[in-house]
Amino acid sequence: MGDLLGVAVLGAGHMGADHIRRLDRVVSGARVAAVADLDADRAKEAVAGIEGVFVHTEVAAALDAPGVDAVLIASPGPAHEEALLAAFARGLPVLCEKPMVPDSAGALRVVEAEARRGRRLAQIGFMRRYDAEYRGLKALLDDGRLGRPLMLHCVHRNVSSPPGFTSAMLIDSSVSHEIDAARWLLGQELTAVTVLRPRPSAGAPEGLLDPQFVLFETDGGALVDVEVFVNCGFGYQVRCEAVCEAGSARVGDDHGMQVTARGTAGTQVPQDYLVRFVDAYDREVQAWVDAARQGRVTGPTAWDGYAASAVAEAGVRALEGGTRVTVGLAPRPDLYR
Repeated sequence: MGDLLGVAVLGAGHMGADHIRRLDRVVSGARVAAVADLDADRAKEAVAGIEGVFVHTEVAAALDAPGVDAVLIASPGPAHEEALLAAFARGLPVLCEKPMVPDSAGALRVVEAEARRGRRLAQIGFMRRYDAEYRGLKALLDDGRLGRPLMLHCVHRNVSSPPGFTSAMLIDSSVSHEIDAARWLLGQELTAVTVLRPRPSAGAPEGLLDPQFVLFETDGGALVDVEVFVNCGFGYQVRCEAVCEAGSARVGDDHGMQVTARGTAGTQVPQDYLVRFVDAYDREVQAWVDAARQGRVTGPTAWDGYAASAVAEAGVRALEGGTRVTVGLAPRPDLYR
């Protein structure tokens, strides 16, 4: 490995292009060595002005490009399993955006493949673990000052949903972040899920069940509720309040710029997750680069990715069937204990 970690970025869409920018301009110790995207023109546009980048339309070609030491996967979820297994076969460390693999069976195959190698290669992109407010809440819960956590109240709102967004995606795409955050904050597994549906908002596209109210049970006796509303119309908001035996703590309150004009005053509301969590993404990628340059992998594991997919899968069944659904996880390999 050279002085800089050569990264192959798979996917040059909204998320991939932002990571390419981050690796080139923000993160230290790394460079973009190759990019793969089915749309070659989009890939070329994403790396415009960056010297020495190999552009490909096939994953294998990008992984085998000269100077590639590591892989950042930002392609659509259904393409992740093949890319992860290809990276494992080459012994390359990976940062994989969530969902690691959308279906739990595929996610388990990734876990088993990594476990067979006997060492971690994958870090999964649950970036809220790198957000300053969430890290502060985690530290507070871990030190026990507030007593045993009883409930987490979560809010996840988007301005609008993209074309093709389905009712199931409110859970397996949006709420997947809350699934991982709850497991991490509480140190507990989610064991059952119920989904309640109010009358859809007039702002939701025809046929989209939006908003939804998702209730999780944990193996530690806590409850986690999530209001997910992906067509709220006014901004991007993510909040989490932990209610414990001796107190409560909340993160995600709006503390943006205060604007006063024409007899009114208000706070600017972020319109995009890349704005609200920009610092978290920067810390996440920097931590991955630092570890990879030292031959290590840290952060959320492939097991965390599998657990999130399994819980989300149960949540989609609960949504579709209108019943409480229990979550079943495979035995955890020793690598992740």
